[in-house]
Amino acid sequence: MDSFLSRKTNNLIALLLLALTLVSCKNTSFNISQGQLGPLSNTTKMNELKAFFPADSLVAINGSSDLETLIGEVEVFNTKGEKLLVISPADDYDQESVIANIRILDPRYATNKGINALSTFGQIKSSHEIQSIDNAINAVVVYLKDSDLYLTIDKKHLPENIRYDYSSKIEAAQIPNDAPFKYFMIGW
Repeated sequence: MDSFLSRKTNNLIALLLLALTLVSCKNTSFNISQGQLGPLSNTTKMNELKAFFPADSLVAINGSSDLETLIGEVEVFNTKGEKLLVISPADDYDQESVIANIRILDPRYATNKGINALSTFGQIKSSHEIQSIDNAINAVVVYLKDSDLYLTIDKKHLPENIRYDYSSKIEAAQIPNDAPFKYFMIGW
């Protein structure tokens, strides 16, 4: 009887330790942090992408079907055919080039503050310090302080009195909190 209880206690302890380990281990494959997007970093080369996305499809935007020599922009699709990322190299003609920009489409990629491609400007404003805002023709580009992230917001979400003024300085207070991101990007 004592050995039965001892085995049962040992099994229970092992099960609790396993559960604790699983709860404390966080899946980092979708984390966005400084210099990092999931498994990719600011030193990742374009010719290394296949190793980071072995089950996903990589499609060269330039139409090249030779995945051994990926050059130029690359789209990453998951096994369901959903586009996750668009990755741009620093040099379009060099497969040894490091990644320069990533357009993040999949909302599973998120910062430790919960910001993802489906977030709003208000969420960014409440969790990050805005470094600067550029006024472009059809959008505003918002750069975050101490972050590789930047985002664009379509001007159709801005008040009409500033929507068509391409030379004015746009302030964060002029952008509605519910404005969605047009593009959610990382620039390295």
